[in-house]
Amino acid sequence: MGKSRYLPLFETRPARGRLLFRSYAASIFIAICFIFWYRLTYFPALETTTETWVWVGMFLSELWFTFYFFITVIVRWNPVFRSTFKDRLSSRYGEEALPGVDVLVCTADPRLEPPTMVISTVLSVMAYDYPPEKLSVYLSDDGGSDVTFYALLEASRFAQIWLPFCRKLKVEPTSPEAYFQMSPEPVDDSAMDNEWFIIKKSYEDVKSRIETVTRLGKVPVDIRKEHKGFDEWDFVSSRHDHPSILQVLIDGRDSNAFDTEGRALPTLVYLAREKRPQFHHHFKAGALNALVVFDIHFRYIFEYIFEYDFIIPEQIRVSSRISNAPFILNVDCDMYSNNSKAIRDALCFFLDEENGHDIAYVQYPQTFSNLTKNEIYGCLRIFMQLELAGFDGNGGSCYVGTGCVHRREALCGMKYSKELPVEWKAMKYDRKIRESASSIQQDCKALASCAYEENTQWGKQMGVKYESLVEDILTGMSIQNKGWRSVYLNPERPAFLGVVPTTLSDTLVQHKRWSEGQLQILLSEHCTLLYDRRNMPLKLQLSYCIYMLWAPNSFATLYFVIVPSFCMLKGISLFPNISSIWGVPYLYVIVVHRVQSLVEFVWCGGTVQGWLNEQRMWLFKRTTSYFFAVIDHTLKLCRCSKSAFVVTRKVADDDVNRRYEQEIMDFGYSSPMFTILATLALFNLFGLVALGTKKVVTDDVLTKVFDIFGFQILLCCVLVFVNLPIYRAMFFRKDSGKIPAFVTLQSITLALLASALAMY
Repeated sequence: MGKSRYLPLFETRPARGRLLFRSYAASIFIAICFIFWYRLTYFPALETTTETWVWVGMFLSELWFTFYFFITVIVRWNPVFRSTFKDRLSSRYGEEALPGVDVLVCTADPRLEPPTMVISTVLSVMAYDYPPEKLSVYLSDDGGSDVTFYALLEASRFAQIWLPFCRKLKVEPTSPEAYFQMSPEPVDDSAMDNEWFIIKKSYEDVKSRIETVTRLGKVPVDIRKEHKGFDEWDFVSSRHDHPSILQVLIDGRDSNAFDTEGRALPTLVYLAREKRPQFHHHFKAGALNALVVFDIHFRYIFEYIFEYDFIIPEQIRVSSRISNAPFILNVDCDMYSNNSKAIRDALCFFLDEENGHDIAYVQYPQTFSNLTKNEIYGCLRIFMQLELAGFDGNGGSCYVGTGCVHRREALCGMKYSKELPVEWKAMKYDRKIRESASSIQQDCKALASCAYEENTQWGKQMGVKYESLVEDILTGMSIQNKGWRSVYLNPERPAFLGVVPTTLSDTLVQHKRWSEGQLQILLSEHCTLLYDRRNMPLKLQLSYCIYMLWAPNSFATLYFVIVPSFCMLKGISLFPNISSIWGVPYLYVIVVHRVQSLVEFVWCGGTVQGWLNEQRMWLFKRTTSYFFAVIDHTLKLCRCSKSAFVVTRKVADDDVNRRYEQEIMDFGYSSPMFTILATLALFNLFGLVALGTKKVVTDDVLTKVFDIFGFQILLCCVLVFVNLPIYRAMFFRKDSGKIPAFVTLQSITLALLASALAMY
C-alpha cells in the first residue's frame, strides 16, 4: 500500500478541558506557596517545645501532600483517548490473514472463585467475534482442583452449542451467565425463540451439575470415568503439592473439533502447574509464566517448521506444539468478555503499519458489573477512566494485570529496536504436521514443572516479574524500560466486566496487598523515582510514583487525622485564625480542590453520593490498608514474616449481598483495621464533645474560640461526618454486619485514653 494511500487503524485525541485543569493546578500551586510562607513566617518560638514539634510535623505533612499533588497533576496534565477503525482492519486483513491470539485465564481457589464464574469467563472469550481456529484459550488453575477441571470439561461440551448461538444472535455479552441475567425472555413462538429457551435450559443444567459437584467438594466416581484426565488427580497430595496437570480438552487442529454448525472450535487447554512445598510458586506471576512458557515453546515449533525468523531464548526446549499466536490476552477469571470485538480493537494498534511496530500491549480499563448506584466501597473510577489516559499521554499506560493484550516478544523480554522491527505472522495449519493430544500433554508437562525456571531469566528479564506483589505494574514498567510503548483503550462498550469486593474488609485487604506491592517497588532497584530509566520519559517515571507512594501517604494522613484534634484539646492552634488574611489560601485550597475532585468524579460517570463514598474510602484506605502495608513490609525486611498473596473473594452469602445492594457498610468480624478506624472516629468525636470543657473555653467567648480553632474544628467535623457509618455500626445497628462489641469496647477505651492524655 502506497504511503499516500495510508489510512491509520486508530486515532488519538487529547482530552477536553486541559487548559481549565492547568489553570486550576496553577492557582492551587500559588495558594500552597502562601501556605508555606505562613508556616515559615509564624514558626512558634523554640521555647514552646510541644508547639514547635507539632508545627514542624504539620509543615512536613503539608510538604508531602504538595509533592503528591504535584505527581497527580503530572498524571492528569495531558490525558489522551484513542479510538479504532475496525472496518479498515477488516478491509486490510482478511480472516485468513489475521494473526492468532492466545487467551490466558487465571483462577486460584474454587472456594473463593466459583467454577461457574470461571467457565462463564472462559465461554465468553471462546465466543469472540474472531476466527475460532485462530483462538487458543488456556485456563491456569493454581488451585489444582479437579472440580475446576470438571467445570471446564462441561464448558467444552456446552461450547458446541453456545458459540453458534452467539454468532446467530450476535450475543452481547458472550458470558452465558451475564447474558441470560440481562436478556429478557422472548415472547414470540418462533424457531429462534425456541432455540433461546433450549440454550438457556442447557446452560442451567450445566450450571446445576457444576454447583452440585462444587458443594460436594470432589468429583463423584461415575463422573471421573467420563474423562481420563481425572486420573491425574490420583497423584495429587494437596493443592500445594502435586505434579503438572495438562489436558487439551479441545484440540483446534483436530478436524473433528467443530460445533453444531460444523465450524471449528477454539483450542481449549487446562493447566495446573506443578507445586512443591520446597519451591516458591510466585503466585499469579508464576501461573502466567507457566502459560507463556507453553506459548513460546509451541510457537517455536511452528516457526521452525515454516522457517520464520524469531529470536528464541536458549532455555526453551522444542518438544511439541499447540498454538502459534503472536499476541496474548490475559484476563482474570472474574472478568468476562463484554465486547466480542475487543480483540479486533486491540489488533488495530498492533497491525497499524506506521505507528504500531513499537506497541507492546493494549490495556483495557477494569469495569465492574456488580457496582451499586453510589459505589459504597469505591470502584477505581478515576484510576481506570482518567489516570490510565494520563499515563498514556505521558508515554504509555501501566499494565493492570487483566484485560490486556500483549505482543509476545515484548512480554518475553525482547528489547525494542528501530533497527530490528518486530513482525507478526498469521497462524497457519498443515494437517499433515500433527501430533496426538496425548503426546502433546505428556511432552509439555515438563514446561510447567517447578524446576523448569531454575537458573533461567523467567520472572527477572523474561515474562511476568516476580519481585513484587503487584507483578502487573512491575512487568509493565520493565517492558516500557526496554523501549516499548503501550496504549490505553476505553471503547464505548466496556471490553470486560468483573466484580468488586462486597465487604469493607475485603476491600481494605485488597488495597493493602496492592500498596505493599507498590512499596516493594519503591524500595527496590526498580523505583523510577531513584533509578534512571533512560527508555522511559521522565513524566512517565514520575507518573508511576502516584501508586508507589500509596503506603507512605499513610503517615501524613494519620498525622492530619490525629494531631489537629489532639492539639485542639490541649489549646494549641495549628492554623491561622478564621478572621486572618492567611486563612484565605487554606480556604481556597480546601474548597477548590474538593470541588475539582467532585467535578472530575461526576464527569467520569459517578454520582455525588458516590463521590462522598470515594472520599470515605480514601480516608479508610490511607489510615489502615496503606499503614498496615508499611508494617507488613517492614516485618518482611526484618525476616519476621513472608510474602502472601491473598485472593479476593468473588462470592458472598445472601446477608452480605443484601447489605451490599442496600449500600450498608459491612464490618462483620474483628479486625485490627476496624479497631484503628473506630478509634480514630471516636477520638475526633470526643474532641468535638470536649470543645466546651475548661481546657479550651474557660476564659474565652465561643466566637473567639471558633476564630482561633476554626480550621481544626472544621477538620474535626469533616472527619466525624466521614465516619458516620462507623458510629452507626458501633451503636445503632443490630445486624450481623455491625462492628463486633469487642472492637467497639476496645476502640472506646483507646479513644478515651488518647483524649485524657490530650486534656490533662
